[in-house]
Parts: sequence; C-alpha cells; structure tokens
Amino acid sequence: MVALSPAIALAEQDTEARVEQADANQENNNKENNDSLEVITVSGRYSVAQTLDTATGLGLTLRETPQSVSILTSERILDQNITTILEAVNNAVGVTSEETDNVRNSFYARGFRVDSYQIDGVPTSWSLGGDSGETVADTAIYERIEFVRGATGLLTGVGDPSASINLVRKHANSKELTGYVDVATGSWNKKRLTADVSTGLNEDGSIRGRVVGRYLNGESHVDYYEDNSNVFYGVIEADLSDSTLVRAGASYQHTDPEGTVWGALPTFFSDGTQADWDVSKTTAMDWNRWETKNTNYFASINHFFSNGWEIIANYNKIKYEKASKLLYVYGSLDKETGTGLNAQRYRSNGDSEQDSFDIQLKGDFKLFNQTHDFVLGALHSDQEADTFTQNPIGGDMSGGFDRVDVGNFYEWGGLSEPEWVDEKVQSQGSETEQEGYYAATRISATDSLKFIVGARVATWLRTGFDWSGDIDYGDEDEVIPYAGALYDISEQHRIYASYTEIFKPQSERDAQARFLDPLEGKSSEIGLKSAFLDDRLHTTLAVFKIEQDNLAQIDPDFVSTTPDQLTAYIPAQGTESVGFEVEIVGQPIDGWNITTGYSQYDAEDAQGKDINTDNPTKQFKLFTTYQFVDSLPELTVGGGFNWQNETYSTGTNPAGVPDRFTQDAYVLANLMARYQFSDALNVQFNAANITDEKYYSQVGQFSSYRYGTPRNFTVSVNYSF
Repeated sequence: MVALSPAIALAEQDTEARVEQADANQENNNKENNDSLEVITVSGRYSVAQTLDTATGLGLTLRETPQSVSILTSERILDQNITTILEAVNNAVGVTSEETDNVRNSFYARGFRVDSYQIDGVPTSWSLGGDSGETVADTAIYERIEFVRGATGLLTGVGDPSASINLVRKHANSKELTGYVDVATGSWNKKRLTADVSTGLNEDGSIRGRVVGRYLNGESHVDYYEDNSNVFYGVIEADLSDSTLVRAGASYQHTDPEGTVWGALPTFFSDGTQADWDVSKTTAMDWNRWETKNTNYFASINHFFSNGWEIIANYNKIKYEKASKLLYVYGSLDKETGTGLNAQRYRSNGDSEQDSFDIQLKGDFKLFNQTHDFVLGALHSDQEADTFTQNPIGGDMSGGFDRVDVGNFYEWGGLSEPEWVDEKVQSQGSETEQEGYYAATRISATDSLKFIVGARVATWLRTGFDWSGDIDYGDEDEVIPYAGALYDISEQHRIYASYTEIFKPQSERDAQARFLDPLEGKSSEIGLKSAFLDDRLHTTLAVFKIEQDNLAQIDPDFVSTTPDQLTAYIPAQGTESVGFEVEIVGQPIDGWNITTGYSQYDAEDAQGKDINTDNPTKQFKLFTTYQFVDSLPELTVGGGFNWQNETYSTGTNPAGVPDRFTQDAYVLANLMARYQFSDALNVQFNAANITDEKYYSQVGQFSSYRYGTPRNFTVSVNYSF
C-alpha cells in the first residue's frame, strides 16, 4: 500500500469522515429523495466531493453550481506551504492581490475589488484593506478555501461583482484520537510549530473535539521586520440524535510584527527619474508595530426533519483589535543628497465587533415526476468600529499631523520612537447594520435540464463619523435577483449560464458633499463543465461579462474650498469587464495531481479607458505533484509557477511630467519534495520564487511601491498519530 504524508492522511481521513457523515445523514433522513443529489467521485488531492453553499445556498456540488468555482483543499495548502489568506489568493485561479504594506492587502477578480467574505458560508465584514490583519490571517484553522467568481449577491448581499471568498473551518469528525505535529524552519531564521488533534470525547464518539494551534516567529528579507504570531482554534461537535448536530467553538489569532511599514518606498527622485532600491530597503523603524488580534466565537445547530429537509442556525461573534505605532514617509527625494523626505509619526488603537445571526431552511420536493430543491434564509448582522489616535510630544504639528525631517534617506535608521501624549482622540466611530432575506429554488425541468432562480432583499446601513466627516449612507430593501441554468449535453459535459446582481453603498462624495448612490453591478456568465478519464479530471471553461453603474471616479472640475473635502467624485455609468477563464483539476493517472488555470479580461470605464491597470488582466497558474507510486512510493515531488502580464499606474512625477510606473510581465516559480520515512514521519521541502525574481507587489500608488518576497526555503518535519 502506498504510504501517504501523515498530515495529508489526516486531512484525507477528515474529508472521508465528512463525506461518510453526510452520506449517513442523507441515508437516514432523506432516503426517499436521494435521487436529487449528484454523486461526485473524488479523484486526487485537489478535488472535493462536498456540496457548496457559497453561491446559492442550495448545497450544490461544483458541477451543479452555475458559476466558476476554485477550491484550495487542505492537501493543496499543505503541499504548497500556504500559511496565510494572502498566499491562498496569490495561488488561486482568477484572483489576485495588491499589497499596501505588511498588514493591509486588497484582493481583485475580473477587474474589480473582492469585498465579499464568508466563514462557513456566513457573510462577514472585513475592515477596509484588512487593516486589522484579516488578509494575512493564518490558514491553519481552515479545511479548505472556496473562491466563487462572479457576483454572489444572493448570499453576501453587498460587494463588487467580482468574487466571494469562503473560509471553511476544520470540523471535529474523528471518533478516534488522531492528529499531527509539524515543526518547520526556513529562510530568515523562521520557526514554525503546528499541531492539529482530533478525538472522540465519549465512548460512542457522539461528542467529538478538535484543537489546532500554530506558533510562528522569524525575521524577514526586509530590514527591521520580524514576524511574531500565534493561532489557536477549538471546536466541539455533538450528535444530539441521529438527526441533530450541534457545533460550538472559538478561534484566536494574535499577530505582533516588528518593523512594520505604513506606506511604501518612494518611486521617483525629485528630478523625475525612477528609484531602484534593494529589496531589503524599508521606510519603517525597529520600533514600529502593527499588532492585531482576532477573536471569533461561533455556534450552530443542524437538524434534519423526517422528510429530509434541513434547518441550520448559526451565531458568530467576531472581534478585531489593532494597535499601531507607525511612520509614513513622503516628500520629494533628492537623488544626490538623499534629502527632501518627511515622515509622519502615528499611533492608534481600535477595535471592531460584529454579531451575526443567520438561519437557513433547505430541502427538496417532488413535482411533475421530478425532484426539485429549495432554500430559504435570513441574516442579521451588527458591527461597531472605533479608532483612537495619539499624537507625539514635540515635532511640527502643522496641517493637523506630525511632520519630521527624515534627513539623508540613504542613511535611514535614525528616527527614534517619540514620547506620546496620554490623550487619545477618537478619529472613527461607526456602526454598520446588515439584514438579508433570500430564497432560491432549483427546478428540474428534465433529468438533463435544471433552472435556478432566486432573490435576496438586502439592507446595508452605516452611520457615525470618520476622517472625512459624518457618515450616513446605505440602502434598504434592495432586491437582488439570481438566475441560472444547467444542461447536460452528455454524461461528461454540462453547459451552464447564470445572471446575478449586487449593490454596494459607497463612501465617496460628490461636489455637494452628498454620498454617491450605491454602485449597481450585473454579472453574467456562460460556461462548460466537463469530466474526463472516468471522472479523474475536471475542467471548467467560463466566459463572463460584468457591468457596473455609479462607479466612483474623480470629478476633474471640482475645486476644493474647505479642508474637510479635498476631492469630489462623479458616478460613472457603463463600466464593463469582459473575459474568460479555464481551469483543470484532478488526478489524470495514479500519483499525479494537478491544478491549473488561465484567466483573462478587459476592463474599461464608460469612456473606453482601462481601469484598475495595476492589476494583471492575464494570469496563468499551475501547481502539480507526482508520487512515484510504482518505483519509490515514499517520494513525492512537485512544483509550479504563476505568470501574470504587465501592470502599471499613471500620474505626474515630481518633475511635473506625466509618467507611467510599470511592472513588466513576470513568473514566480516554486518547488516541493516530500519523503515518507514511515507511516508516521515525513520530511517536506518547499522553495518559493526559485529564480529570485525581483518584482513589485504593488504599483497602484504610483508615487510609492513595494517589492515582492525574494527566493526563500522551508523545511518541515511532520509526525502523525
């Protein structure tokens, strides 16, 4: 028998347990209607058999969902050494990231920002840019990460018609004691310890528990920067009966990095020429901090009725905390002397707290000799956010904020931490309320033809104040429709089409200081989902079109008359993104696992001008592994690469000349190898950016930028039990 990596074996056992539990529930509670479920054979480490609620709430398989869906399984996460949400996005088909600094990142798909997020299918709000560490959160506590591209307004309600990211927590499925411990070390003196343990808590295993923990510490390729983080997750599941499952748990993530950057490196010198810094160069000091904490409590109950219908109720409480001491460097840098820059010293702390409740009823019914599916759901969520700032003692406070002369930036390193005043000034205080009610049904016209129709009534309101002044915007009772169709051409090939809308309240103001109307978006998609080689290889081909109205664009005719509003916006109509995506996932032959995909789009505003040019419009991503099943089953090798085309931003350089800041097309390649010494012990090696490509991970700010991570290595030893 071929030996498996203990960590992977645990993940596969967990997957099998979930499938078996789902099968058992279906058999016990839905015997008469099990013909409505499509049977999916899992082939390979990067495919899943589980049904998904991310797009429709109907509990459909990947092939039954009329949208493009990519999954990062726990096996893929372990194979590729993916440890953060940011790394997961960078390796998923059709999505990309833009790094603002060490903590904040923005994600994009199909030309627009991703701002729809779910945890176990329940929508959650992230702060702007992830400034409380959401985008760099650890992946250790998640079983898989789902990316549904296109609008998901039926379930998420608010956001751009780009994509939705669903983080699926690890569950307590094992009745026996099982788990693993993983110890890793890597470049820049990084050290990591991970443990994942599951067990039954009573004799018959009707009560089960699981705990996951991770500790990370290390330096960086960037001067002064150090990683310090820890994660803990615990969950208990109990079968109250054959028909009722309750789950409760909590997670805690604490990140306290040193030498964190606020902003980025200056792009230009004062004469208009472009700078070329070492990748280790920073605008931070060793006393800079950006500490974040994320605490999440959750509870749910699933109950199957005797007719096979299921009711699910969830409660989530999420609290984010942040505390920062930062420097923002700006100004006009003299090429010869290194002078001309200033720094703003900034200290703040804040928190946001969200309580959400949702309930969902779903099942199937028979009509006209066909079985159909139905879901009905509701969500209520409240979030409060506050930020407080402290000024430094001394320094030039002109313009309302601290200004310090940097001196010679070539000799950077002399700005010591100031003393801070005790008084804290509240700079933000807001409350966001969300409500949503939705219903959808899948109608089986024939065995081969199915239609999905649904709608959501959504409310999103935000009040309070922030740096721009008083806040009071949003919309109530917005109706968001969803429609889809699927037709089986043959047993191998299924074509589909979908249409959905979404709305997004906007914080931008017009020349009269009025908030713009909500952004309205439409997303339509047609595609082909196929299975080959006896269901061992799955492919998806999708063509999409996104239209947006009321997209905020700078008003060129606005003249500021007050410091309270320096910029005004106009709502542009007719913004479009058109493109296609191809994805291949599976295990073509024993031992060979592959996931790859290509995405391409053109996004233009109403005047035909390219938008969001700092994001790649073409991407190709590949990762594959091969286990030498016949000759040396203990050895698995793999690798891949991510390619993207040119990106750029435009503006006026310090010499007053229109300019363009460009990142040429580039490739990031990676390798892995794992050797199984015994059933319990393996060693794994990962290498990222093996060609040591020097590239920008952010070009959108034009006047400042960031470098991506250079070549680095990780070696891990994994012991399972």
